[in-house]
Amino acid sequence: MKNDNNFLEGIEIDEYSCSVKAQRAFLVIILEKTDDEESSINRVEELTSLSDTMGVDVVDSIIIKIRKESSSTLIGSGKVEELKEIADEKEIDMFIFDNDLSPRIQRNLETELDICVIDRTEVILQIFADRAATREASLQVELARLEYSLPRLTRKWTNLSRQRGGAKGNKGGGEKQLELDRRLVQSKITTTKNDLETVKKIRDNQRKNRLEQNIPSVAIIGYTNSGKSSLLKKLSNSDIYVQNQLFATLDTTSKKIKMPSGREMIITDTVGFVSNLPHTLIDAFKSTLEEAKWADVILIICDASHSDLEKCYKTTISTLKELDCQDKPTVIALNKMDNPLDMFQEGRMKNLVQGPFVPISVKENQNLDVLLSAIEDKYYENTNEVDFEFPIDRHDLVAYLIRNGIIESIDYLEDKIVVKSKIEPVFMGKVKDFATNYKEINKVRKWKNNSI
Repeated sequence: MKNDNNFLEGIEIDEYSCSVKAQRAFLVIILEKTDDEESSINRVEELTSLSDTMGVDVVDSIIIKIRKESSSTLIGSGKVEELKEIADEKEIDMFIFDNDLSPRIQRNLETELDICVIDRTEVILQIFADRAATREASLQVELARLEYSLPRLTRKWTNLSRQRGGAKGNKGGGEKQLELDRRLVQSKITTTKNDLETVKKIRDNQRKNRLEQNIPSVAIIGYTNSGKSSLLKKLSNSDIYVQNQLFATLDTTSKKIKMPSGREMIITDTVGFVSNLPHTLIDAFKSTLEEAKWADVILIICDASHSDLEKCYKTTISTLKELDCQDKPTVIALNKMDNPLDMFQEGRMKNLVQGPFVPISVKENQNLDVLLSAIEDKYYENTNEVDFEFPIDRHDLVAYLIRNGIIESIDYLEDKIVVKSKIEPVFMGKVKDFATNYKEINKVRKWKNNSI
């Protein structure tokens, strides 16, 4: 059987290769003592969705509540025997565990069950490998998969399976081959990291050029399949790939949007989050997720139709903390509010978030203008209001303020034009001499104090 995603060229594939395509899978959910029934149902639903997205046929699932973890198989000998019976009865090809399995436990389970065993991380890695379209995304996924596979080279059901051989005290052919494989993987990790650094420099230069244009930026973040790409497509009226599936977007897409004030902003779509996102993927996608770090405003999109809204929101906030973005100006939108059955989610959101949020429906084009105004208000929240008095014939300066700031009021008098405006210090040079109450502002945007 040949693996459909052989990402390690040069390593021999043997008869035990585990291809995930068109296979019958059985899901295993491990519960701790503190886990409740509702949590287990949500976990089954999410793992089922992930497995469907990966391309396997989910036959059924089992929830195992364990009092004490087994150091060798996690679930204990009794449950291992139960899974053996399930494998025979339902004629399945693999077990998919919702928990992350250590290389040792994964290897032991495959030996005991005599069947392919994969965990949640491997499922997500497979999905990401299928979704990666650009060179950067492909490199990021390859790096994550390489680092995941390195401690698992001795698994039975893998394209990296090896058997030990030779007399006692000597290295047989299998062990020598395993060492060669390990060195090859480590070499590929180094090469991939170097390639990613090259791509990262290109992205940093592109980001630097955007910042030098002094155009405010907004990063759309949120749980996978919450409607981020659909929102950007609607706002920009552009042809962006949108599908009702998990991790439809792995690459960032940036579009220039005209805001209600007439000011332009760059809005960027980012990869979606998921609970317990593998750290290898967070590390690998750092350069992509850094769009949130460098953005002036973060727009969090929540899915009102999701069965576990609270978990989705908390996962997003947790990931932001890992990226050190939790203190950035933030606007929260509750999407998919077109379904009357989801109206009660507004009450749930009020208990989750501190401060206001905007209920929207991208599908029905509801409240998108309110959302854009909220983004602008958040961006200018800490910007000083400045009073200007322009000569009656300097309409060009009024137009300049309209393009680069927020106009609070304009009064056309007999001999002058009086304007109240919120404008950043970086744009004050051209109009500073006409300000009547302007004081030197030392505060500049955070990115100005950082080297890229």
